[in-house]
Amino acid sequence: MDKVSFVLGALLLTGGAPPYCSPAVFRSPVAPPFGNARAHAVHCGVYRLRTPNTMLLLSTAVNQKDRERGLMNVRALPARVGMIFKFPEGDAMRVFWMKNTLIPLDMVFVRADGSVNNIAANVPATTPAAPDKQIPRRYGFGQFVIELNAGEAARDGFVPGLRLALPTLGAR
Repeated sequence: MDKVSFVLGALLLTGGAPPYCSPAVFRSPVAPPFGNARAHAVHCGVYRLRTPNTMLLLSTAVNQKDRERGLMNVRALPARVGMIFKFPEGDAMRVFWMKNTLIPLDMVFVRADGSVNNIAANVPATTPAAPDKQIPRRYGFGQFVIELNAGEAARDGFVPGLRLALPTLGAR
């Protein structure tokens, strides 16, 4: 088990208040231009999600501020680590604008009933200097969005129609 998985796993086992999550937990050295961005703090819990091929450790973004920032300025993610976004209003069309997303990601859009609706694979990274009109946008329908390293959704067994046991996160 790598150090990050161990630390996040230990936090899960404490059973106490949600841990303080920071992109520093996810970060490792990355060459410029992606490695020059400033990190930000994210207050979140950590959730374990079983997929057909592995167990994921997902930081949770359940309030508006954390959903807006998501994985912006995160320089690297270990394998099997990502973020899950929950929206309080249930299933709806979601638009993610990937400004300052320094690593390529897969995005899994999941309905409230736990079924995977669609997957945006290999969403490209952007540099902090990229003009707004060049920032990728991805669309999907659901109440949850899971972000992982590019290519990981397929390796983990995500496919449209897959049914997941999702958390009861208190979105606000």
